[in-house]
Amino acid sequence: MDIFSLLSMIGGLALFLYGMEVLGDGLKKASGGKLEHILEKLTSNKLMAVLLGAGVTAVIQSSSATTVMVVGFVNSGIMKLSQAVGVILGANVGTTVTAWILSLTDVNGSGFFLQLLKPTSFSPILAIIGVCLISMGKKERQKNIGTILIGFAVLMFGMDTMSTAVEPLAEQPEFSHILLMFSNPVLGMLVGLILTAVIQSSSASIGILQALCATGVVSYATAIPIIMGQNVGTCVTALISSAGASKNAKRAALIHLYYNIIKTVAFMAVFYALNAFIHFAFLEEAASALGVAVIHTAFNVAAVIIIFPVSWILEKLAYLTIPETEEEREKEAEKSRKEIQLLDTRFLSTPGFALEQCKNVAVDMADYSREALFLAIQMLDKFDKASADRVVELENIVDHYEDEIGAYLVKLSSRHLTEKDSQHLSVLLHSIGDFERISDHAINIMEAAKEMHAKELDFSRKAREELDIYTGAIKDIINTSVLVFQEEDLKLAAMIEPMEEVIDYLSVEVKKRHMKRLRKGKCTIEMGFILSDIVTNYERVSDHCSNIALSLLQLNEENFEAHEYQEAISSKDNVAFTTEVKHLKERYQLP
Repeated sequence: MDIFSLLSMIGGLALFLYGMEVLGDGLKKASGGKLEHILEKLTSNKLMAVLLGAGVTAVIQSSSATTVMVVGFVNSGIMKLSQAVGVILGANVGTTVTAWILSLTDVNGSGFFLQLLKPTSFSPILAIIGVCLISMGKKERQKNIGTILIGFAVLMFGMDTMSTAVEPLAEQPEFSHILLMFSNPVLGMLVGLILTAVIQSSSASIGILQALCATGVVSYATAIPIIMGQNVGTCVTALISSAGASKNAKRAALIHLYYNIIKTVAFMAVFYALNAFIHFAFLEEAASALGVAVIHTAFNVAAVIIIFPVSWILEKLAYLTIPETEEEREKEAEKSRKEIQLLDTRFLSTPGFALEQCKNVAVDMADYSREALFLAIQMLDKFDKASADRVVELENIVDHYEDEIGAYLVKLSSRHLTEKDSQHLSVLLHSIGDFERISDHAINIMEAAKEMHAKELDFSRKAREELDIYTGAIKDIINTSVLVFQEEDLKLAAMIEPMEEVIDYLSVEVKKRHMKRLRKGKCTIEMGFILSDIVTNYERVSDHCSNIALSLLQLNEENFEAHEYQEAISSKDNVAFTTEVKHLKERYQLP
């Protein structure tokens, strides 16, 4: 093997690994976080968890990615440790699909259809289709499919290049001697373990082994121990991802490790004990890419069937390694601010799902902001210190949420996001700012109620009646806005602007009526200042509600400009808008 063959092999390996990365990214973008969401929701049944783990891994082409995701789920409290066991078992089966795809390099025959099945025949076609979809496709989905096709074509081209480059090694006695050393079960297993641990992908290391099989000098005696080692080496990624995570997340990573160690050691012990008496003849035969795929799949499927009924042992081993403390039990029982844990950095590798988790946390933030506002409004009737302290506490929680979500979204923005996901991210960033400001206005209203209580002031009967109607409008717009944000309901979002218009009208009317009472001596200047503060805060709250609705409408409209929309929608020529405003003015008519 000369220097040029070596360069070809290295280049083929680089293309192979890059193609696998591009393929995986394309599949993740195409799924848009849906696969991970399914995995999160449908794992209560252990058998279903195994099937889902296998299915998701087969689609995203990475057991490491699935296991890291599971570690994140457990760390966030989304998934229980018992549920994680099934997904981990399934992930080890799903990862074998890649080996079957790569085994297509073994297809032989002179027939047209057999020739068409060879990667060298169909990869260029996929590459051309992929390039056309990326360059000419208008929809994000088309571009994602194009990325998947190009990734697959590069992967197969790299595999073919590697296989061609290593073929001359068959004539090198030194290479045959090295492979003979790897036929030692322990040494071969260590080689497979180290290779997989370094490149952090069992699929990639299996692919490299399958490429070496093209030399014809890799026997099954060499291939089997390497395959076994690769199953253990793939655990390194999950173990690394669990660093700094909760104890339960570390236990999930240990379950993955223990499962692979147990099944590998058990297989090696049984297989080589039998070989000592039976002497399996096929061990001396040259291994093929198809043979490697068969062994890899048979081994993992058999292991799941055998271990599944007693999978609770894996969970028990994890708890024995990292015992559960009393402090941990108390933390598990504590629910405050639990939602923030959903923003696990492990989810950043699947941006679509990470964005969905941000949305879930932001919805909780919106609820806290609304609770703070309603509690502050309630104190305008009757102030109490406990409620005031709760408003301050809620405002601090909302501030914390904004900091955590904002920082997470900034990290997420540096990832490869689809155009739609980038727009969603922008909407979330703007919306959490609006919800945070609403909680600030809750503090202002609470301070007004506190001042009234301290100075023993109260509204006149007329002012109270007017403020009650105004308060009803504010409660309605905040309830509608939270629902719009949660459900992304465009019809409801379009209703916010008329409500905001009416609230602006009420603001002017309430202040005007107060000035009349002031001139007649029916109200004090001091109460006038307090009323003005409350009305101003109400008006600002409605402005933030409008911003939230406009952000959602902007996301779903092409060439949308917020200011232009506001001007167009509030135009006298807009019959639907003026009719709705008229209806709302009747609904919130001041006495």
